[in-house]
This record gives sequence, structure tokens and C-alpha cells, in this order.
Amino acid sequence: MKPATQPSALKVQAVLGPRFQVVEFEASTKTSADAAAAIGCTVAQIAKSVIFRTMQSDRAVLVVASGTNRVDEKKVASIIGEKVKSADADFVRAATGFVIGGVPPVGHAAPAVTLLDQDLRQYDTIWAAGGTPNAVFRLTWDDLTLLTGGTVADVAKAPAA
Repeated sequence: MKPATQPSALKVQAVLGPRFQVVEFEASTKTSADAAAAIGCTVAQIAKSVIFRTMQSDRAVLVVASGTNRVDEKKVASIIGEKVKSADADFVRAATGFVIGGVPPVGHAAPAVTLLDQDLRQYDTIWAAGGTPNAVFRLTWDDLTLLTGGTVADVAKAPAA
């Protein structure tokens, strides 16, 4: 682990300010499991950024979810009042300025509707992507809510019976 040097990670660092430190790993942190293994935390402590695209207004919706949760698109649609679908790589890049696997919860190219997975609030420390598929930063639940201004919601898909 070393301080961030990649341009996208430095962009996130600039948005976050000196209170946070974006760090880079030699290994990929693209998936929640990869990130947890590199950091040495649980997968549930990874605050993954998932981008959806609204069906009618073509807006970006950022869902910051616990790494162990799958996001329920029907719940998201109910909360925002519009159907959503998974965003493709081109839409994610255009809406956020970042590539899939490195999308942070802050510093996006355009403002997005933001929902925060209520399950993340149980952890003292969480980790979010820092702008590249091998950069992350540490924060708390309170930090996440303040930095994003997101709406806290139940966005997790119920486990299969």
C-alpha cells in the first residue's frame, strides 16, 4: 500500500482533502473481495459504488452498498420513483469520470442521485474505491453520509431462501 499517484486517484484525493488518504495497492481492488483481501478487512466493510441508469430521464443513480450485498433494482426504483437498469461501462465513465471497479462515492463528473446502503452504518470503518481499480480510502459511516449527501435506504436484495 502506498499513497495515491495515479491521476484519477489524485482527483479523488483532491475532492476528499487532507483528512483522508487515498492509497494504492499493487494488487487489484476492483471487486469487493479483492479490496477486502488487499486491505485486510471483511467484504461487508467495502462500500462499493454501483451505478444505475434511469429508464426515463437517463440519469445516473449511485448506490453505495456493502460489499456483501446485491443491490435490489426494484427497491432503488421504488425509492427514486423511476425504473433503473444496470449502467454499461461507457455510461459509467461518462457519468462519473471513472472506470468500473474504481468508481468512488465522490468527485463524479455530474451529480447523481445517491443512495446509501443502511447496512454500512454498523461498521466503525469502511473502505471505498479511490478512483482506480487499485485505489481505496478509509472512512466512517458519518463521513460517507456527509461527503455524499446521500439518502440512507434499504437497497439490499433479500438473500435467496
